[in-house]
Amino acid sequence: MSNKEWMSLLGLSSRARRIVSGEELVIKEIRNSRAKLVLLSEDASANTTKKISDKCTYYQIPLRSVNDRYMLGQAIGKDARVVVAVTDSGFANKLMSLLD
Repeated sequence: MSNKEWMSLLGLSSRARRIVSGEELVIKEIRNSRAKLVLLSEDASANTTKKISDKCTYYQIPLRSVNDRYMLGQAIGKDARVVVAVTDSGFANKLMSLLD
C-alpha cells in the first residue's frame, strides 16, 4: 500500500469537508457516532493513543494508524496532526481498504 494513495484520498476528503482533526474535535465526533474512521499517528503520545483507542473501541469506530503526525498533517494540507476522523462512510471505507 503506497502512502501516496491514502494521503491523496485523505486530502480529497479534507477538501470535501469530510474530516475533523485535533484530539478534542475527533473525540466529539466519535461520541456523536459521526466518525466513520479514525486515523492516529504512530508518534502520538501514550496518553492520546490510549484515549483515542479506548473511545474507538467503546463506540465501535474503526481505528487505523499511519506513520507519523507530519504525514497526516501533510495529507490534509495542515501542520502536523496526531489524529484525524473521517466523517463520510464512502471515504472511510476506501481509506480502510488502502490502509489494511
